[in-house]
Amino acid sequence: MPPQRVFALPRQRSLLLPAVINPFVQDTTMTKATIIKCVLLGIFLVPIRAVLLSLVLMVTWPVAVIITLNHPLKGTVEPMTGWRRFMCRSVMAALGRTYYFCMGFRVVVKGKQVNSSEAPILAVAPHSTFFDGIVCIVAGLPSTVSRVENLATPIFGRFVRCLQPVLVSRKDPDSRKNTIQEIDSRAKSGGRWPQVLIFPEGTCTNRSCLITFKQGAFIPGVPVQPVVMRYPNKLDTVSWTWQGFIHFLLDRPCDLFCLFLQFLPTHIPTEEEKKSPPLFACRVRETMARTLGVPVTDHTYEDCRLMISAGELTLPMEAGLVEFTKISRKLNLKWDNVKKELEGYAAMASSCKGGRITIEEFARFLKLPVNPALEELFALFDRNGDGTIDFREYVIGVTILCRPANTEDVLRLAFQLFDTDKDEKITREEFTALLRSALGVSNLNMAKLFKEIDADGSGFITFTEFHDFAMIHPEYAKLFSTYLELQRYQAIQEANPGDLELTGQTSSAEKLEDSTSDKKDD
Repeated sequence: MPPQRVFALPRQRSLLLPAVINPFVQDTTMTKATIIKCVLLGIFLVPIRAVLLSLVLMVTWPVAVIITLNHPLKGTVEPMTGWRRFMCRSVMAALGRTYYFCMGFRVVVKGKQVNSSEAPILAVAPHSTFFDGIVCIVAGLPSTVSRVENLATPIFGRFVRCLQPVLVSRKDPDSRKNTIQEIDSRAKSGGRWPQVLIFPEGTCTNRSCLITFKQGAFIPGVPVQPVVMRYPNKLDTVSWTWQGFIHFLLDRPCDLFCLFLQFLPTHIPTEEEKKSPPLFACRVRETMARTLGVPVTDHTYEDCRLMISAGELTLPMEAGLVEFTKISRKLNLKWDNVKKELEGYAAMASSCKGGRITIEEFARFLKLPVNPALEELFALFDRNGDGTIDFREYVIGVTILCRPANTEDVLRLAFQLFDTDKDEKITREEFTALLRSALGVSNLNMAKLFKEIDADGSGFITFTEFHDFAMIHPEYAKLFSTYLELQRYQAIQEANPGDLELTGQTSSAEKLEDSTSDKKDD
C-alpha cells in the first residue's frame, strides 16, 4: 500500500466555530410539578392581571390621545415640547410602569442615564423578547425605530405615536437611507430631540451572547450610552427566539419577573470610530459583552433568514447558521450567494440526520466512490475533524478551496487528460477509461455523470459543456487537483522510498503554500 500523505492543514482562526453555535434557540424545560403549580396559580392570576391591565389601558389610551392630538407624524415633524413632553415623560411613563407591574415585572435600575445632549443615542442589548420594550418606559419614552404599520395597531398604535418614532416602510425603496438620515438628524439636534433608543442586534436571541450590531446607531458618530438588560429568573418564560418551544406563563404570585437594567458610561467615539461605524459598533458591543460576561459572535438577522430557508428545504433550521457577518465579509459573499449554496447543500443533506453530510453522502452526490482523493477533499471541507460536513463548512470549503481551483488552466488540463485523441471532445469511452483507472468509478455511475455533463445529449462532451458543468459543481475541480497532488506524491515516494519523513514534511510545506486562501488576515 502506498504511504499516506502527512500534512497539517492551516486553518484561519477567525473561521473556526463561534463560542455560541445557535443564539436563536430557546428551550425552556419545566418539571411536571412546576407546570401544575403554574396552571393552578394561573387560574387566579390570569383574571386578576387581565382586569388590572384593562384598567390601566383604559386610563392610558385617553392620555395618549390627548398628547398626540393634532401633532403630525409625517412631513416636517418637530419634537414634542411643553406640556406634551411633560405628559410623556411623567404621566405616560408612570402608567407604563404600572402596566408592566400588573404583568408581573419588577425592574431594578443600576447606573445613571445621561441626557440627550450628552448621549443622543441609547444602544440596548441583548434583545430577547417583546417585553424589552419596558426599557423605553424606564428611559422616559425616548424615540425608537418602528414600522409604519405599527401606527395603525388598535390602542397600542396611539402609544407608539407618543414616542415620535423614526418610521420605517418596507414599501419605500429609500426607507433604509431615509431612516439613517432621520436618526443622524435627531442625534445631531443638540438636545432638541429626545434620545433615540435602538436595539442594535436587530433581532431576538437567547441572551447567551451578543450578535453583530447593525450600524444604524453608530453612523452619526455621536456619543452612545450602552444599556444592558438581564432577566435573572431561573425559569426563563420571557425569551422569544426563532427556534425552540417558547413558554409564556404567569409566574407565582409571590415572585415577579425580574429585570435588571444597567446604564453604562457613555462611549464617546474616537476620530477613528467616527470614520468607521463597524469599528464603533464593535467596540461598544465588546464593552457590553464584558459587563454581561458573555461572548460575542458574528451571527445576524440574515442567519435567521437562512434558518427559515433551511427549514423550507426540509433541513434542520440550525443548518442555516453560518455567522453571516463573518462569512460575507471574509469570503465576499452576498446573502443571495449563500442562499444558492444552501440549496445545493440541501440536495446532498436533505436525507441526512441532523443535516450533516458524511463522506458516503458526499461521494453519492458527486456520483463517485470513496477513494483517497475524495477522502482528502472531504478532510479539507471538514474543518473541525468530526467526520461530517455542516453547511457552514460547506460554504467555506466551496468558496476558498473549490472555486479558486476552478481556473481556466485547471479545467483545460483536466479536459486534455480526458481527451486522449486530441479531437476537442470527450467520448464516453475516453471518459470511462480515465475515471475507472483514476477513481475506480463504476460503469453505472459513469453513465449518470457523463449524461449530466453532456447537456445537449450529443454523445460526447465539448469543452464548453465541460466548463459549464465545472462552474456549477466546483467540487470536481478541487477533486481533480487533489488527485493530481496524490499522484505526484506517490511518484515521489516510489522514487525515494527511504525519504518518507522528509517528503511528508515537504508535502506539508507544499500544502501550506497551496492553502493560503484559508489563511487570510483576520
